[in-house]
Amino acid sequence: MKTCIATVSISGTLRDKLDAIRAAGFDGIEIFEQDFLAEDISPREVARMVRDHGLEIVLFQPFRDFETLPEPQRARAFARAERKFDLMGELGTDLVLFCSSVHADSLGGIDRAAADFRALGDIAARRGIRVGYEALAWGRHVNDHRDAWEIVRRADHPNIGLILDSFHTLGRGIDPDTIRSIPGNRIFFVQLADAPAIPMDLLYWSRHFRNMPGEGDLDVTRFLRAVLATGYDGPLSLEIFNDQFRQGLPRGIARDGHRSLTAALDAVRRAEPQIAVDLPAFPAPRAAECVEFIEFATSAAEAPALEAMLSAAGFARAGAHVSKPVAVWRQGGVNILVNTATEGFAHTAFVNHGTTVAEIGLRVPDAAGTFARARALGATLHEQAVTGNELSIPAIRGVGGSMLRLLDAGEDLGRIWDVDFRTGPAAPGAGLTRIDHIAQTMAYDEMLSWSLFYTTLLAAERAPMLDVVDPDGLVRSQAIRSGGLRVTLNGSQARRTLAGRFHEESFGSAVQHIALASDDIFATADALQARGFPVLRIGENYYDDLEARLGLDPALTARLRAANILYDCDAKGGEFFQLYGAATPEGLFLEICQRRGGYDGYGAPNAPFRIAAQKRMLRRPAMPRF
Repeated sequence: MKTCIATVSISGTLRDKLDAIRAAGFDGIEIFEQDFLAEDISPREVARMVRDHGLEIVLFQPFRDFETLPEPQRARAFARAERKFDLMGELGTDLVLFCSSVHADSLGGIDRAAADFRALGDIAARRGIRVGYEALAWGRHVNDHRDAWEIVRRADHPNIGLILDSFHTLGRGIDPDTIRSIPGNRIFFVQLADAPAIPMDLLYWSRHFRNMPGEGDLDVTRFLRAVLATGYDGPLSLEIFNDQFRQGLPRGIARDGHRSLTAALDAVRRAEPQIAVDLPAFPAPRAAECVEFIEFATSAAEAPALEAMLSAAGFARAGAHVSKPVAVWRQGGVNILVNTATEGFAHTAFVNHGTTVAEIGLRVPDAAGTFARARALGATLHEQAVTGNELSIPAIRGVGGSMLRLLDAGEDLGRIWDVDFRTGPAAPGAGLTRIDHIAQTMAYDEMLSWSLFYTTLLAAERAPMLDVVDPDGLVRSQAIRSGGLRVTLNGSQARRTLAGRFHEESFGSAVQHIALASDDIFATADALQARGFPVLRIGENYYDDLEARLGLDPALTARLRAANILYDCDAKGGEFFQLYGAATPEGLFLEICQRRGGYDGYGAPNAPFRIAAQKRMLRRPAMPRF
């Protein structure tokens, strides 16, 4: 089964697009007429350029407003079609997409449309051309694939077939299982696109907000299952209209596209094993168990300040790596590594970003299986030489160039602290027990990419996207959860927001804050105060409003206020408590949190007040380093 992508889906010149599409691993392209017309070279030279990239033009599109026109428009439409057939001959492709008409003069009628396509089929057959008919979701008379299929069926011509597009079906809320009754050999081409659930005009939604399968809210997997159940084994293509993608890096967008297609096909074969899917075998996604460690890359000069912050938060040095300058700081079930190497990956991360989280150790049920899945999905693999008896632990590149180290829960986990490190038990500290979540900040236009990364690699769920108010602009935030791994992705187009400043000033570093869990946040707050941990001060107005808004007991409000703890609750009675530390000069900060009663969020209502407090602190004279 060939994989393709429409040239309109990514930015750049046609050559830029072809370079990116080839690098991502696609077999072919849908060439949009506009991309061809924008080039100042002949159709034959375009065809040669495509072949030289190891690709083929699988589809030429679009041909608009053809069927059910009155004369003389009908004759002109047929003449225009013949001109396009000539062009296709020079481009070396035999399939063209005709989309359902939106012409104001089109007359409509299933039989009238079928007659037009039957006549067109005779012309196409003489040229060795096949015509695929697609129902646009906003078509004047035909906006449902079932009507398009009926036109193709009544045309009854071997050179006339159906083209299906997941957006046009799912965007109108049409049951994709209605596709299962269509003969697979009458489907000439299939296009896939996802989209966020935004109520708006269908045409505008389609032209600006499509995204890769798995990045939106449409059930693209169910659509694809229905298509493949017909026996269809032709090309699968991505047709994505997205303003963000049109200004993104072509290689990144193409890579995400290929990853999304691979993951979608994998999901189909796991949901319906009886459907034949042309895809190499690789393991199913599995949920992560927890974050086993977080590694900071720093220097010998900056490490004391970082370690002073960890000490104030209740961590104690518990050991070191057997061969590298990596210290282990522990508290409860939390392991923090401080790497001061002057070579290797961590040193490169420090040189590029300053003191930063360079590596996340993720405990998974089957590290080798997760690594194999990452390879199949086109992830960037990381290999690093080991010495002596040290473990070779698989790793892949993650958000912001960081590394995701995969620790096997049944094998490597019990040995890493005995083989690669010499460590002792964790100190009682301030009552911190585990890593609750990690907040990663990125460029706004990278958020979909990294959401796709996590949700295709692991068995994971996405929470709805949220808008977080910063005094200097909006920040988009989305939570990803996979078992014991919680990640929040944050991006802003406003450079002066806290997220925007961090991303810019750290040159693309990813982890901005780490949330650590406590089973008794008030006891932890007392312990942190005794250790001199600098707590972020929350304004008095917040607590006055909190008590009135949620009807809190004044005694509880007083405890929250005294400790600078923020509070949220959900409709089921779950509660969430948050306490923040002051940010380091690099913009990193710690959060302490406690969940009660099944609360599953991240305190989103509190984010504007936390950000405002952090902005106030930034406006004060610089605080001394720890």
